[in-house]
Amino acid sequence: MIAFLGTGLLGAGFVQALLRRGETVHVWNRSFAKAEALTGAGARAFADPAEAVRGAERVHLTLSDDAAVDEVLERARPGFGAEVLLVDHTTTAPTGTRARVARWDERGLRFVHAPVFMGPQNTLESTGVMLVSGERARVATIRPQLERMTGKLVDLGERPDQAACMKLLGNLFLMFLTSGVAEVFNLGRALEVDPHQAAELFSYFNPGATVGGRAQRMLAGEFSKPSWELAMARKDARLMLEEAMRAERSLAVLPAIAALMDRYIVRGHGQDDWTVIARDALERGEVP
Repeated sequence: MIAFLGTGLLGAGFVQALLRRGETVHVWNRSFAKAEALTGAGARAFADPAEAVRGAERVHLTLSDDAAVDEVLERARPGFGAEVLLVDHTTTAPTGTRARVARWDERGLRFVHAPVFMGPQNTLESTGVMLVSGERARVATIRPQLERMTGKLVDLGERPDQAACMKLLGNLFLMFLTSGVAEVFNLGRALEVDPHQAAELFSYFNPGATVGGRAQRMLAGEFSKPSWELAMARKDARLMLEEAMRAERSLAVLPAIAALMDRYIVRGHGQDDWTVIARDALERGEVP
């Protein structure tokens, strides 16, 4: 039997997929109605997390944050069996994840963190990407079950918080990507380009295809052979900011990028490739 604690958008999809595969699933949610809604698909809903997990071989969690995970685990603890495996899919802090693994190790129970790059439809269809890391034997034990829950399972090694780290890095990039598209629409308005027309840019220009190569170039430190000089990139940023100002539109992201460029130019990097703005991050330093 499997218990699922947290049956919001992601949890509900996971539960329905498990039920379709013939699994017996107990469910709990802080809002009982969301757990009860899954009984029609064959789940058994509980108002008490300790009762939901009683007799479970695996307990999966899809909650909101570190505090919620810790609280719900403590509430469920009286129902845990000696051999239960705790699998947390919540996006949590690496610091909290490390502490959580250590805490449950001390209590004699196995805890694995397996966050996801999956939306509700992915959890229902068992597609998307799931990350996992931690002690090798426990990851090996859960791997077959996790592989059936997702399209691709990425094992990141023994470090217990590595999956948490990579999940935050991935979400950071998603935030940059979304903010960048919003900034394109905003500058487009300043230039009297309709957002639908601005979006057409990405039908023939795909900067996302260059991300891997750009990262490798940064890692190689090939800044002295520019394909786009930092000074010229800064000039383009100035043009964008001036056009936005004329239209009385405020860009949210570009001013910070321009300020970072300025700091590197002052340090003598104006003729380097503009990717030099990553140098201090790569050297674990801070831009003065």
